[in-house]
Amino acid sequence: MRIDPFFLIKELESLYPEAKCSLDFHNAFEALVSVALSAQATDKSVNLATPSLFARYPNATEMAKAEPVDLIPYIRSIGLYQNKAKNLVALSRALVKDHNGEVPLDFDTLISLPGVGKKTAGVVLAEIIQRPAMPVDTHITRVSYRLGYTKEGLDAYKIEKKLESIFPMEKWIPLHHRFIAFGRDICHAKKPECGRCPFAMCPYLKKASSTASKKR
Repeated sequence: MRIDPFFLIKELESLYPEAKCSLDFHNAFEALVSVALSAQATDKSVNLATPSLFARYPNATEMAKAEPVDLIPYIRSIGLYQNKAKNLVALSRALVKDHNGEVPLDFDTLISLPGVGKKTAGVVLAEIIQRPAMPVDTHITRVSYRLGYTKEGLDAYKIEKKLESIFPMEKWIPLHHRFIAFGRDICHAKKPECGRCPFAMCPYLKKASSTASKKR
């Protein structure tokens, strides 16, 4: 049995009233690059790398002139940096060639760009033009399953659509940030702090308690 959606909204609003995207960016190009770099990496590692990267390559026009090897010194500390360097150069060249160097603020156009998936496009549009969406990362995947909203094994896009069917549209963007904050703060992948959790009777805890009882 899942946690009541409106109870969850209220509790997460109380716990994380200021929750927001933890990536640092100032415009659509920086947002797109930062989100792309954050795949399988921490936001902290991205934020440490992007100031020098953007100082050298402040827009798509400048980054399009580079070769992937030129970007590597700036993003070497981030996971999968070689593939990401290739994707960023290809992305920048596509922006220059097809969009006058500007980031298109349209979902279907964004996901047609090199290295831009549905999650990246959803996050960028939610942050830049407040397009309602609940893009799913590893924290949201874990939390939504543990709280009973989704089934184990669903891909990120199916989880996103399921959550959007449960929660009011006007809550999607802030709830996206609060799910992530909750996952980082309390509902960890390993050793979740259930004693601090306001959802004391969530399906995950019931299952964990039942398993522990059987082992005794």
